[in-house]
Amino acid sequence: MKPNPHILLFTTLLALSAVSCSKKPQIRLETAKVERADISESVTATGTVESVTQVDVGTQVTGIVDKLYADYNSVVTKGELIAEIEKTLLESELRSADASMESARVTYEYNRTNYERDRQLHDKQLISDYEYQTSLKEYEVSKTAYEKAQADRVRAAKNLNYAEIYSPIDGVVISREVEVGQTVVSSMNVQNLYVIADLDNMQVVGNVDEADIGQVKMGQTATFTVDAYPDDKFEGKVTQVRLNPTTESNVVTYEVIVAAPNPDHKLIPGLTANLSINVTEEKDVLAIPNRSLRFTPREFPDAKGLPHPESSPTAAQATAPGQHTVWVVRGDTLVPVKVTVGESNGNMTQIVSGLNEGETIALEYDTAGMSAPASDQNTEQSPFAPQPPHRKK
Repeated sequence: MKPNPHILLFTTLLALSAVSCSKKPQIRLETAKVERADISESVTATGTVESVTQVDVGTQVTGIVDKLYADYNSVVTKGELIAEIEKTLLESELRSADASMESARVTYEYNRTNYERDRQLHDKQLISDYEYQTSLKEYEVSKTAYEKAQADRVRAAKNLNYAEIYSPIDGVVISREVEVGQTVVSSMNVQNLYVIADLDNMQVVGNVDEADIGQVKMGQTATFTVDAYPDDKFEGKVTQVRLNPTTESNVVTYEVIVAAPNPDHKLIPGLTANLSINVTEEKDVLAIPNRSLRFTPREFPDAKGLPHPESSPTAAQATAPGQHTVWVVRGDTLVPVKVTVGESNGNMTQIVSGLNEGETIALEYDTAGMSAPASDQNTEQSPFAPQPPHRKK
């Protein structure tokens, strides 16, 4: 006699139901130890490498460039002669100024002698007032002319000195603007000859987004890389946070200056730097995962071996600023502990007080083995799955 297929299907479903009912959901509590760690957080930005000291060396006199003693990449020292302007005209102007000053001096001394003689005669009423006043006027005019001639001579001598151009700083010539034989004209703007930069001390002008500028402070350390040396990491320190905003394509940024020593002269002006500013940097401090600050204990009546909370989660909440509640595992009990937190990098948070190193804290419940509620099972069941046989009422 063949068995009834409907009876076999019903028997199989009962067996599967019994097996599934025998498996209870496995729930466990994830924990972590309070340990010492380094907490750091950084703000990234892009910037341009510049020289801290960069001088445009020019000339204040008009003339022809006679000699150039420095070229591109020349290392120069302060006070070193680097260029000369042709001096023929300047020397002739100085000689002319000397002659004019000597003539004015002779005239001045002659008129002074006449004035002193006429003054004595006028005191004795031997000459008229008109003659005395005329002598006084000639004396004062010649005195003024002599002083002007002296000033003209100083200017001519200074212009002759300006024909020799000296380096104002120790540095490297990064640009040469003229050639030998070129005429330079001094007008309202000084004619530039060289650009000299101090490559020993460089800086990065970084553009920090407005969302991050509040975390950047003077004295913070920073690291950056440049495409010219992708394997090298350079270090610096924030020396200035400029308050003038820059808006481009509706993006607001602020300039941050990071000073960087450059003893090897690897950094040169104009390089693009990828900047990372350490806004948070705590070494060897007690730290816990941020998940523990969001943990709230729950009751699972069917689960075994889970620690139970000592008090209600609502009563254990911390209310003071800078404080949080952390649940510490002590035996089979979850004990709420109020802690004071410090710096955070998004993953770990510094513990200032409230916990000791080595204590076990709760992070979250692992409920991966729990089955979904019946209502969810009904809504998520595929219409193509086999349906159980209908029971007669």
